[in-house]
This record gives sequence, C-alpha cells and structure tokens, in this order.
Amino acid sequence: MTHWFHRNPLKATAPASFNLYGVATTGAAAKACSDMRSARMKLLGLFTDANCNVEIMKTAVDGYFSLLQGFITSLDGTTQENKLRFIQNFKWTDTLQGNAVSAQQDAIFDLVSMEFNVALWHTKHASRLSGKEDVSVDEAKDVHRSLKTAAGIFKHIKDNEVSRLVTAPEKGKDLESRVLDAYIIQCQAEAQEGTDGRHNVHSSNSFPLKPPQYKPALNQSQIFWNLMVFPEIF
Repeated sequence: MTHWFHRNPLKATAPASFNLYGVATTGAAAKACSDMRSARMKLLGLFTDANCNVEIMKTAVDGYFSLLQGFITSLDGTTQENKLRFIQNFKWTDTLQGNAVSAQQDAIFDLVSMEFNVALWHTKHASRLSGKEDVSVDEAKDVHRSLKTAAGIFKHIKDNEVSRLVTAPEKGKDLESRVLDAYIIQCQAEAQEGTDGRHNVHSSNSFPLKPPQYKPALNQSQIFWNLMVFPEIF
C-alpha cells in the first residue's frame, strides 16, 4: 500500500471566524455563529486522528454540516439563493498541490472541501486498521466499509456538489473531475484488493491467480492515466 492516496495530506484550511457583525444582530444569531465556529474546529481536529471512532466522526460531521446548511439552504423554502452563502470567505489547500491556497467566498466551497476531507479520513482510517499485526474479520469489514464510504463521498462530490460552486475548479485541483475520478477508482481498487485478499485466505482453491485479482491492477492503470493529464503537477 506504498502508493495509496491515504498517504496524501489532508486538505488544510484557515480558520473561519463567522463573526458576522451587522448581520448576526440577535443573541440567537450570534450563538449560532459561535456554534458553527466551534463545530468546524472540532471536526477539523478529528480529521487528524485516524483512530477516531467512525460514529464519533459521523456525529461531528452531522453537527457542522447541519449548521452550515443554514448558510446554504433557502430560508423561505423557495429556490431563491440564501444570501448568507456568500458572506464568509473560506481558504483551502489541495492534496496534490502542496501549500497553494484556493479561496472562495462561498459556503458550498467549505461544504465540499470538508466532504473531501471526510472521504480522505475514511481512507486513512482504513489504512490504520489494515496495518495492524492481526486484523480481525470485523476489522476487515470495517476497512472495506470505510473504503466504500470514501468512494461514495468522492462520487457524491463529483456528481452533485461541484456543479453548485460559483467558481469552477481549475485543472489539477482536488475538485476537478479527473482528480475525483482518480480518488474514486483508488478507493474501489483498495476495497476490491481487501476482498480478494480475504477470499484467498479462506479459499481452498489452489489456483494462484483468480480473475478478480486483475481488477485492482486495471484500476491502478486508470488512476495513473487520470493523473498523467496534469503536467503542471507531476
């Protein structure tokens, strides 16, 4: 697993103050902004712990995302844009471009970037579990589940979230479709490899190479093909 994407760094971000002076004019509004700031910091802190319990991570994700939706979802239930969406500036790095920072004054940019980190955390969590000396059957299932979850989140970002951004992702950025495809295929390949490994351990068939084992290699070829289109990075 030397070259798996779980070795890539998490996306880094600058603090978001949510100090909406002149907008958050009531005590309840000020408390909501304070809660958002705290929930965001808590979630960012959990990303750095690959041993974190999945349920704890899920609770933190739900906590921040539910508050952030107040900046995104229409306040009157119509299709009218929520004006709060564009009131806070967010800064994020990209996993393949070092410390270069991208900034957008758009709550959806923060939502999608956070979702990306959630997916990447699941790959790191799977890696931590699979790297143990003796991996139990339940832990192997957790590894597979985390990798499938990561692939699903990356696919959700590509299919449903990126198109909502006001500023389209630049080539080679994390949210660019070919980069997302590479992450999706990588997670699927790792999950398939784990399935094949468990199958080989428990199988009594002595044939050394079963057809499903070719799939990770084919997926790896697709990953490298996707990444080779970024000469400015590699």
